[in-house]
Amino acid sequence: MTESEALAWLAEQRIAWVETAVPDMAGVSRGKLLPVSQFEGMRFKLPIAVFGQTVHGTYYMPRDNIVDRDMVIAPDLHTLRRMPWTSEPTASVMMDCYTADGQSVDMAPRAVLKNVIGQFESRRWHPIIAPEVEFYLAAVCTESRSQAGFRAQVDRDFERLADPYGTDRLHDLDGFFMRLTECCRAQDIPLGAVSQELGAGQFEVNFMHGPPLKAADDVFHFKMTVKQLAKVHGMRATFLAKLGSEKPGSSLHVHQSVYDDQGTNIFSGSDGAPTDAFYGYLGGLQKHMADFLLLFAPYPNSYRRLLSHWSSPTNLEWGVDNRTVGLRVPDSEPAARRIENRLAGSDVNPYLAIAGTLACGFLGMTEKAACRPPMPGSAWDAPFALHRHLYEALEALRLSASVRKMLGQVFVRQYVAVKEREWHESDQRVPPWELEELSVVI
Repeated sequence: MTESEALAWLAEQRIAWVETAVPDMAGVSRGKLLPVSQFEGMRFKLPIAVFGQTVHGTYYMPRDNIVDRDMVIAPDLHTLRRMPWTSEPTASVMMDCYTADGQSVDMAPRAVLKNVIGQFESRRWHPIIAPEVEFYLAAVCTESRSQAGFRAQVDRDFERLADPYGTDRLHDLDGFFMRLTECCRAQDIPLGAVSQELGAGQFEVNFMHGPPLKAADDVFHFKMTVKQLAKVHGMRATFLAKLGSEKPGSSLHVHQSVYDDQGTNIFSGSDGAPTDAFYGYLGGLQKHMADFLLLFAPYPNSYRRLLSHWSSPTNLEWGVDNRTVGLRVPDSEPAARRIENRLAGSDVNPYLAIAGTLACGFLGMTEKAACRPPMPGSAWDAPFALHRHLYEALEALRLSASVRKMLGQVFVRQYVAVKEREWHESDQRVPPWELEELSVVI
């Protein structure tokens, strides 16, 4: 889409406002809401410090940006879309970030993913992604805005919906899901199936397969859409990875395959058998994912999900049609051969989670990494193969040469600094268990 075509589309749609969206390290939208009359010219400024903002709202300001400089943000016009839930006609567009001299801001999560995709394309490889996103819904809690209040509200309002994969129960919320489907269609977000998951009030939405950058943009907008529509329907939505010890965690599974210039899946040979590229990709995931874990489990809460067997992975084994492993290969025709990475929680930044899994697979193919034999039975009793808490994962990412090679030193330094600040802030808060249990006994 050219600038003139974009302006014509805005006029045709009678758009009044344009939201310029820059995903921060948490995958939260940062930007500006502009009257459509100010959109012509399409170059704006935003503090580069948005990439130093923690999920708590504090900042890490690196020494080379102590004066808090601006960056130039410019729209990716292919992402221009209507925001269907707004009262006034409003559009959204993803913004790419540049320095004053026109260089890409490489710490921007969207730029990180684009750089990883570029490494595939330099080999004339084209990755294809299909995400699956889980989340919880509950009625608005009037007692408390805390997660404890949210959990209680889930129990009260949705326990009757505890019917995994049941279709009848979905109709109790058909107004919400019908409107969600309409809004996603209006935003060109290609949804597939909707299902109820194991938890009461927990749901999963599948996306159709497509290019990784568009998939990340779609998940970014999808999460925003779910939260906005939940408010309209008198509910609240959360993508927290682990809502309670007794509740299944919420994940963001990533199906992935790689195609060549002719549109052939390079994971399958002409005889239909798995190829060296397929095994190398799997080997790369097994070899490198522990170093990249902070992208798939970005908060202390994320590790509570990984320590539970509620359909969450505890290892990096692989198997065909086996949901007990971290790397599942669906039983499919050779042309559709793919790998499902089940590691990420739904709390991730989709740009970074997709960049991370692609980076591991790319390293595996280029290094010709060997993968272990497939797991024929249950992997629940296999040794725990992941980091057990955030600081372990933070140190692994900080020290990894592979992470720096694929994601860039500038990004790694800034991401680690933000996550370290978040970890320190979280660690200073006394958990409810200590107050409720230890304070009584000790």
